[in-house]
Amino acid sequence: MKRSALVVFVLALLGFPLAAQKPQDTPRSQVQLVEATIDQLQHALRTGLLTSEQLVQMYQARIAAYESLVNAYIYLNPNALAEARAIDDVRRQGHKTDPMFGIPVLLKDNVNTKDMPTTAGSPSFFAGTPAQAIPPDDAFITAKLREAGAIILGKATLTEFANFMSTNNVSGYSDLGGQGYNPYDPRHDPRTVAPFNDGRPVLTPGGSSSGSGIAVAANMVTVAIGTETSGSILSPGTANMDVGIKPTLGLVSRTGILPITADQDTAGPLARTVADAAALLGAVAGFDPDDAATAPCLLPGKCFADYTQFLDKHALRGARIAVPHVPYLTSLTADQLKVITDAIAVMRAEGATVVDPYEIPNQAAISAFGICTSFPAPADCSTVLMFGQKHDLNQYLTHRPNSPMHTQHDIVVYNTAHPGKYNQNIFLAVDKLDTSPGSLDTQRYQADRAKDLLLTRGGLDAVYNGPDGIAGTDDDFDAILFPRNGGAGAPAKAGYPSIVVPGGFAPVPTQNPPFPAGFVPEPAPFGVTFSGRPFSEPRLIAIAYAFEQATLHRKPPKSTPPLPSDFVSRP
Repeated sequence: MKRSALVVFVLALLGFPLAAQKPQDTPRSQVQLVEATIDQLQHALRTGLLTSEQLVQMYQARIAAYESLVNAYIYLNPNALAEARAIDDVRRQGHKTDPMFGIPVLLKDNVNTKDMPTTAGSPSFFAGTPAQAIPPDDAFITAKLREAGAIILGKATLTEFANFMSTNNVSGYSDLGGQGYNPYDPRHDPRTVAPFNDGRPVLTPGGSSSGSGIAVAANMVTVAIGTETSGSILSPGTANMDVGIKPTLGLVSRTGILPITADQDTAGPLARTVADAAALLGAVAGFDPDDAATAPCLLPGKCFADYTQFLDKHALRGARIAVPHVPYLTSLTADQLKVITDAIAVMRAEGATVVDPYEIPNQAAISAFGICTSFPAPADCSTVLMFGQKHDLNQYLTHRPNSPMHTQHDIVVYNTAHPGKYNQNIFLAVDKLDTSPGSLDTQRYQADRAKDLLLTRGGLDAVYNGPDGIAGTDDDFDAILFPRNGGAGAPAKAGYPSIVVPGGFAPVPTQNPPFPAGFVPEPAPFGVTFSGRPFSEPRLIAIAYAFEQATLHRKPPKSTPPLPSDFVSRP
């Protein structure tokens, strides 16, 4: 079954006008959907200006109008309106204070939902009956969101298998879901010279949580959940002018999420504002007895149910931020570098101490020890992702006994018999690993994991501890500043948190081959990322919020403007 079967079915029921039109006057007692925040929507819901059923219908109208342009949804929840009506009934019975109560959320399609397929964008999960593509249980975070009163609006397109199946795949593409497009310029790349003649976007939508980032940016949902192994929340965050939080490993449960590796995987929020991302993070953070990595959440001060309490527009006062240049800033164009230098100027004007440059001590060694994608694996890379892709995916599939795919090898066999648009060279290499206890491949993985942690935690901690090298002293740094998602790898391997915030726009660099005469890409969104110590989300959220409020860089994409149905007024 292709994703269009469910999407088209639901859209056909809508019948909303597709033409975009913005009213000239906005009455005082009116809600406008485009760029609406959780607080604004909750106020409308509490005061009776809006119901959750209406809110879902408004988002469905935008999906009907713009889904064919950007392709953010792989499935729509056919029960979303019924669920919204049930939420409205509960609200009428008493005051609800949970920030997510009645708010639509989109889930990346590697997060289990017991009422919708979960496929990671792979047609292999539909090799049996359609029912076999649906997991028996919700993921832990899906259940938490439902308990909080959130309405799961659907599942998001993504880079197939979280972009760890093929080295040739394009960000935002899966064989099941197709190609997602960045709403800031949702056009195909017009160049026809291979390998650019495959329908790839002119602006990357980011990956692998592309659909989550696209839908949020295009105001086709309030907030969304993405997942990250190494940059997969930060990448669509910066590409779509969103706020993305990649949490500390262990802050958010991974139970019921189709993995790459338990050593680095985590789910996290994508939103249009820091406040909304913080609200969503609080709804999904917390201890899960089935995920040992979340054990720190049992300790005071590690995990919180409300991260909005840390929003502080003055948090840059006295903050200390380090800015490594190599290799992060040295590869930027002059326009891109200006976004960073302007951001640094804002932080200093707001009272922060920004030490620029301040290099990560063993950055060269971190960069040299990359991610293996072939077998036998070279000595100068880490096999952690490869090992996890086989070991942890096989473990995940044991909890989906009705799935037609029972092992990673089954997926390789399916893909071989049903070739997709791109190859599966990573999966073929992964399939050759021996992940049994004590095997040579297992020993290599264990050594690589230890080296990953030694290099990344050692280098990052050396920065956070400041020039004196002692944690907890006045010269410690609160955060490291990276451009876009360029510094995602080291914090991802270390399990440390990061948050990306809109930083502005920059022209697309001249590329080879050049664009045809007369074709000019729209400027690309460009984010700034703050990374911190483990469980420093409160401080990172405060700093990111202060920067956001001082700059207000976020602008909605022109390609998905307001619809008449985006406005509700009190009679």
